[in-house]
Amino acid sequence: MKIVILDGYTTDEGELSWGELDKLGELHYYERTPAEKVVERAKDAEILISNKIILSKEVLLQLDKLKYIGLLSTGFNVVDLDYARQRGIPVCNIPNYSTKSVAQLTIALLLEIAMGVGKHSKSVQNGEWSACKDFCYRAQDITELDGKTIGLIGYGAIAQEVAEIAKALGMKALAYRRTPCEDGIAQMVGLDDLYKRSDVISLHCPMNSQSNKMIDESAISKMKDGVIILNTARGGIVDEVSVRRGLDSGKIAGYGADVLSVEPPTKDNALIGAPNCYITPHIAWASREARSRLMSIAVDNVRAFLNGNIKNCVY
Repeated sequence: MKIVILDGYTTDEGELSWGELDKLGELHYYERTPAEKVVERAKDAEILISNKIILSKEVLLQLDKLKYIGLLSTGFNVVDLDYARQRGIPVCNIPNYSTKSVAQLTIALLLEIAMGVGKHSKSVQNGEWSACKDFCYRAQDITELDGKTIGLIGYGAIAQEVAEIAKALGMKALAYRRTPCEDGIAQMVGLDDLYKRSDVISLHCPMNSQSNKMIDESAISKMKDGVIILNTARGGIVDEVSVRRGLDSGKIAGYGADVLSVEPPTKDNALIGAPNCYITPHIAWASREARSRLMSIAVDNVRAFLNGNIKNCVY
């Protein structure tokens, strides 16, 4: 059974091992695969493993030996699911491997906006404390989170973890999801109510036609002045131009994101250089612990397929 990994580098930069997958077939590993090389490298694959490579119908039509697609991610929008289903090719993802890590980064972004740890540390290293006439100074306003309200849009495993951490910080939690669920931590509310009442809004919903650019001028206008917005879901959920305007005007006090609409971003992305904007390069999922779990689940998915017991199929 020929197994091809098209873009394994971001999952494993060399400190982990694909050895268990190698035991299951003839493994061919590529750190990265440019679009023009995908068919050439995957043409004889029976099992294809990928993260961000676009597997369109046009590509899949040329892979006549393909029997299985394994994703190194939770998201599956890179695959033409309709065509895969027609061909009877299971598409299996990796659920719930990074819940703790993504929640941790969400709170890290919130704390950075609230406290300015990085900004203050940089100012000290630049000599500003040494030159200060007083024993302390503030490079920005500092916000105490106790008693503030966090609104979570989407309320799956990650958002629930964020809600628990926020509660430990003394925050109140509101949540909006299409199918409400009560867990005793977050209060289920309508979307407009969440916008109106939240001091912090954190995005955890999937990217689809309903959520595309849902945080736009209209949504932002319904929020509190000085709202903090966090996005560790998908970049396209926000209208980045509208968020930039909100940051420039002060309507949005801070924006913390691990995702952008185009990744890597173009140099003219509206959020690059924006005030009070904190962007990390899509690393929330990438703790060593989470990546190790991801690889383990990816191998289990392939092993289950080979044993005739498909796991984590997304259709």
